[in-house]
Amino acid sequence: MDDVVHQRVRLGILTIAHEARRVEFGYLRGQLELTAGNLSKHLTVLETAGLVDVEKGYEGRRGRTWITLTTAGTAALAQEISRLRALVDRVEIEPPH
Repeated sequence: MDDVVHQRVRLGILTIAHEARRVEFGYLRGQLELTAGNLSKHLTVLETAGLVDVEKGYEGRRGRTWITLTTAGTAALAQEISRLRALVDRVEIEPPH
């Protein structure tokens, strides 16, 4: 598993960005229950790895930051999901007798 992607918060960021196509920083912060500083650090890791694009701009007079998944981010998320499915498939849990 890819440590950049597999970490809980970063996997959450990639998943939400995939679902939303373009997600606002504040929405991500609320959904993942993170501080702004913590979310920023995770986004920096993902942006450095080329998995997300971070766009700063304005909506009216308010500064906004939007996050979008890159092609590499989409591929990394798909690979991680595939690996998780394979892991789950290997575990057989039988009901108690």
